[in-house]
Amino acid sequence: MEEGNNKKKSFLVPEPALRRMPCYLAYLKIASRKGDRYISSTNIAGDMGVDPTQVTKDLSYTGISGKTRVGYEVEPLIDALEDFLGFRIVDNAFLFGAGSLGRALLHDHGLKQYGLNVVKAFDIDPAVVGREIVDVPIHHIDDFKLMREEGVEIGILTVPTESAQQVANLMVEGGIKAIWNFTPVRIKTPEDIVVQNTSLYAHLAVMFNRLHEIKQQMAKRY
Repeated sequence: MEEGNNKKKSFLVPEPALRRMPCYLAYLKIASRKGDRYISSTNIAGDMGVDPTQVTKDLSYTGISGKTRVGYEVEPLIDALEDFLGFRIVDNAFLFGAGSLGRALLHDHGLKQYGLNVVKAFDIDPAVVGREIVDVPIHHIDDFKLMREEGVEIGILTVPTESAQQVANLMVEGGIKAIWNFTPVRIKTPEDIVVQNTSLYAHLAVMFNRLHEIKQQMAKRY
């Protein structure tokens, strides 16, 4: 199968399944390091808290099917998931906002393992502009419009909340086609721009809420 077709095929997959696939991949890599050659959907489901039929359906999108009484071959399934998710095709990206969160992402070597290579970062803080962080140069945000010819289409947004929409507009104007948004702001973009929102604060709020509910339930028991 051609790489382009394989990558585009992921758009046909329901988003919940796509969200589970990297978890399956991480699980399978652990199994591989333990020396497991085969693994069943029942094993995966039991350890990950997913229904076995859901695991089977999710994995079927890769074109790989398990064998009766044996399960899936671990290494071919790892290969199939990495190819299907596009993790073996490395895409360059720009990072916008080299504050604490942005710098943490620059230090995350796992991004490249999953197909994302940050080649430049942008900020307005004189303390970071002109520096390099893990070999990634930090430019002033005004220089971004001069780099459109580089053809980078993915941007990571980690600027302060009050600047999110303004910088997102600049990203789109500069040719960015996909934005990984780490701010709590739901930015507005044209319909042909892909936006993936990953708000740490939203997940933190959910965690606090669930913890509070559990404490209340436990208090009622005693």
